[in-house]
Amino acid sequence: MTQLTITGAREGNLKDVSLAIPKNKLVVFTGVSGSGKSTLLIDVLYNECQRQYLEAMAFQGIQKPKVDRVRGASPAVVISQTDANKNPRSTVGTLTDLYTDLRMIYEKLGVRTCPFCGQPICAADCRETVEKHGQDFQVFMDCCRCGRTMDKLTSSHFSFNTTEGACPACEGLGKRHSIRKERVVDEALALEAGAVLCWEKQYGQYQLSILQKAFRHYGLPAPDGTPVAQFSAAQKALLYEGVESETVRLTFPDRQPPKAVSQGRFEGVYPILWRRLAEKEGDLRLLEPYFEVTDCPACRGERLNALSRSVTVQGVRLPELSQFSLERLAAWIQELAAALTPQARSFVEPYLLDMETKLRRFQNVGLGYLSLDRQTVTLSGGELQRLRLAATLDSELSGVIYILDEPTAGLHPKDTAGLVAILKKLRDLGNTVLVIEHDVDVMAAADQLIDIGPGAGQNGGEVVAQCTLEELKRHPRSATGRYLRAPQPAKTTFRPKTGQLRIENACKFNLQHCSVDLPTGCLTAVTGPSGSGKSTLVFEVLAKGGPGDAENRVLGAGQFCRIVTIGQAPITRMKRSNVATYSEIYAGIRTLFAQTQAAKRAGLAARHFSFNTPGGRCENCEGLGTVGNHMLFFANSEVVCPVCQGSRFHPEVLAVTYGGLSLKEVLDLRVEEALTVFAAAPKVCRTLQLLQDVGLGYLQLGQALTTLSGGEAQRLKLAKELIGSPAGGPVLYLMDEPTTGLHPQDIEHFLALLDRMVDAGNTILVVEHSQQLIRHCDWVVDLGPEGGEHGGEIIFTGTPAALKHAADSVTARYL
Repeated sequence: MTQLTITGAREGNLKDVSLAIPKNKLVVFTGVSGSGKSTLLIDVLYNECQRQYLEAMAFQGIQKPKVDRVRGASPAVVISQTDANKNPRSTVGTLTDLYTDLRMIYEKLGVRTCPFCGQPICAADCRETVEKHGQDFQVFMDCCRCGRTMDKLTSSHFSFNTTEGACPACEGLGKRHSIRKERVVDEALALEAGAVLCWEKQYGQYQLSILQKAFRHYGLPAPDGTPVAQFSAAQKALLYEGVESETVRLTFPDRQPPKAVSQGRFEGVYPILWRRLAEKEGDLRLLEPYFEVTDCPACRGERLNALSRSVTVQGVRLPELSQFSLERLAAWIQELAAALTPQARSFVEPYLLDMETKLRRFQNVGLGYLSLDRQTVTLSGGELQRLRLAATLDSELSGVIYILDEPTAGLHPKDTAGLVAILKKLRDLGNTVLVIEHDVDVMAAADQLIDIGPGAGQNGGEVVAQCTLEELKRHPRSATGRYLRAPQPAKTTFRPKTGQLRIENACKFNLQHCSVDLPTGCLTAVTGPSGSGKSTLVFEVLAKGGPGDAENRVLGAGQFCRIVTIGQAPITRMKRSNVATYSEIYAGIRTLFAQTQAAKRAGLAARHFSFNTPGGRCENCEGLGTVGNHMLFFANSEVVCPVCQGSRFHPEVLAVTYGGLSLKEVLDLRVEEALTVFAAAPKVCRTLQLLQDVGLGYLQLGQALTTLSGGEAQRLKLAKELIGSPAGGPVLYLMDEPTTGLHPQDIEHFLALLDRMVDAGNTILVVEHSQQLIRHCDWVVDLGPEGGEHGGEIIFTGTPAALKHAADSVTARYL
């Protein structure tokens, strides 16, 4: 069969979609964010391919998606941006198994000092013996010089994730954390005024109520309205260290700590932070402002214990190898292979071959600048996707359907040609390559384009066009076609700067002691190839540096009332969280309903209009409107609640109306419709307008976050960050590739919002590869010339118009 045929797809917002996709071709799917591309390819096609494949092997467990039929299905592989390991212990080395290969090489060839004769000995020259103790095995080796027996260092001893190998002081993290007291508590403020800076809104009120009970339990006066600086020693001990601390026990030797939270069992500000850090296994992205991170003094950041980190192969220790770029590591592996004797080579031949193959793949996708010890939490979505894509490069499989979700995300235009070559190679092996993409270069390389739309959400879900790029440009209903045929005039007038920020001697990671001036009151793009140091300059230096630092010094940050960092971390998607709750307008809506005369007559308060707490919600479905349908062999499904019929609330709550609408009807409103309904509520209206401004006017207020596309979630997150902006002065916004997942039409909406923010007196710095956004900026800072060891320099600063003529800039060639 030469076609992959989908008939009657109705999943998500798809409107009974039927289409035939040519097999063994490179097909690119386009359309505005939220039009239904991912739903069609991943939720329908991929899941149905998997279901049919498993059923052919007599396995059950994947529920059939809402589609009449899929013919011509084959085994399918999805390479997306969302399934990365976010554990801070995960590195490029562990994610790719390159570090596992190195651990085996160090087990087989490692040179150490004999603890008995003091002579250097190689594991390859020593006789091994194994003893069994119960269920466990212990490996020994005899010194090739003195004959004495010792424990052999196995691959476990070279892992920083095992007790045998990890540095005992930092447990293999390589870092030591200490609390930054001045960032945690502002002692000039009273507790009621927000002295504890790490307590968010409702959570802070909850913790304060427990602390007040703790004060009463110990007979201490409640410090109402008193600045923390004026607290007694006992009050401060309770606040900072909690009721279980040794300080509190010694202060009140005759009084037992409270046994329950209701009695005042207060954990303490510091213990809460340490617990939250432990729960995140050292992941500091959310807790970063409150902790100072320094290299572990015992291992100096090398993660392994003293013995393991002293072992060498070819005179190089394993922690030193971990800091090599993949490019440099490939050269070392070749040198090692050439230097080994035939006998020594036989011990490690499979590991050398595996490493050579993998390293070649990673260099082919432009990732040679990464190092093995780079944490996966610091990688961009595009870098993670290319790491996974590299695994398919040398595959000789054919007849497979490869589905890629925006593989150019986080990719500099110079690397796009290499990516397209990979996609074509997969196709030429006899595979079907289906790509969700907004990049014009990838569209141009496609054998066929399929445009989904015409709009987003309820306005999308149709196949608008199935044609070539030139035909799409002429298509009257295609949003993609409209953008492609519209003229793209270069910006000729740029905002004058209102002041400046200065970064001096930036030398974190690969930055080469850079200094640069950044204009304030402007929209600035920070550009450059992947790995050139853009994110380091903005998020590691500018966001964290101070005026008194000798290195990574930042001058002028004091002119902003606050600095807002908007990163790439995805929003938390829970089925209980929806557009209204996430944007925080639901609290205002509940208050408006509670203030109506009907609610007062019925004795209903704001809490009764919540579907997350008992009171007014339907308890059969606990306010979700659906209940789980247990399918035994298949994944559980959701069905409409038989008690409330999907309305979520008790009838007396639904009887209360605002603007003639019940709460259920309000949650069914689209953002653009809700603007009219809540016109008399300024606070709610402001947030709704912001959602409209970022192009999300078509979303329903009650739409679950789990149903949003990547681009929709990115814009919703951006709007959430902007909602709480104070009017107390200018704000510095630092954004990390905010156009990820956005269609060019959506980027136009986004640029209009950025303009509005800058014109209001704010300053915005955007780390970006999008040429559409770069052309729109007032100023550009370009880093390079390449990535990793060959990057970290300031190549150009100036307007986008001037950048086009910068001879040394890789970015300039593509602008």
